[in-house]
Amino acid sequence: MSDRAYPLKGKRVWVAGHTGMVGSALVRRLETAGAAVLTVPRRPDLRRQDEVERFVAEASPQAVFIAAATVGGILANDSRPAEFIYDNLAIVGHIIEAAARGGVEKLMVLGSSCIYPKLAAQPMVEDGLMTGPLEPTNQWYAVAKIAGVMLAQAYRRQFDRDFIAVVPTNLYGPGDNFDLAASHVVPAMIRKCHEAKQSGGPVEIWGSGTPRREFLYVDDAADALVFLMETYSSGEIVNVGGGTDVSIRELAEAVGDAVGYRGGFRYAADKPDGMPLKRLESSRLLAMGWRPRIDLRDGLRRTYE
Repeated sequence: MSDRAYPLKGKRVWVAGHTGMVGSALVRRLETAGAAVLTVPRRPDLRRQDEVERFVAEASPQAVFIAAATVGGILANDSRPAEFIYDNLAIVGHIIEAAARGGVEKLMVLGSSCIYPKLAAQPMVEDGLMTGPLEPTNQWYAVAKIAGVMLAQAYRRQFDRDFIAVVPTNLYGPGDNFDLAASHVVPAMIRKCHEAKQSGGPVEIWGSGTPRREFLYVDDAADALVFLMETYSSGEIVNVGGGTDVSIRELAEAVGDAVGYRGGFRYAADKPDGMPLKRLESSRLLAMGWRPRIDLRDGLRRTYE
């Protein structure tokens, strides 16, 4: 928390990555906050410094959310490591430099929970950053995300820019990726249950169903990000999570209820479970007074609709 309050009402705000799941939710939330969300006929290629600097000079944003990224699942990370590290380094580096040159008043970098070490203590605290090796399957993406966090901290330290960095937990909601080859667990389960409702079950779930994971509805996440943009000013990163977790078995049952699927689940115990627990420690955010509003079952229903 800080005395550098920054109300967004009436501010010109650029959401880089506004067509993605998180970016779209941010646009929805900013409109209710009375911000002037910038729209342009031709978006800049964020991997090209000249295009980004030209856009910032012409549009003159006062605040920037960096929600743009090249993303994908394990297969995409493993087969396209150069794209994952180059694209994401270029995107965050070009936007931060252009923002500093262009006089942007406030900027937020969105990190990812994968920036924490593979064997980080659970739940993962902000101080755990860079205390151990990364998960090898997404290390290229994670390194670029860590660089974005450190760029925000470096520009803050050297140039006194009000640039901050946050780390959202696993997000889901409208606009998610439902491609089974690239999707994360919630959209993959929703699609599998939807298709099984039409063709019959059961739906196979990898592992025992006992690992626990944290999920946050994307509109709650957007609300937290706007809250932090308006009230938080510090070089320390902030985890953005709801403070609760569910087992994969509980998640599957909740997805089935949301979809109206009654065919049951088959747990492939010979498949890997992954980490027993993966959750962010979000007490820093929760202590500021923010709370999520949409519980898992309501969020799953909204997402499926």
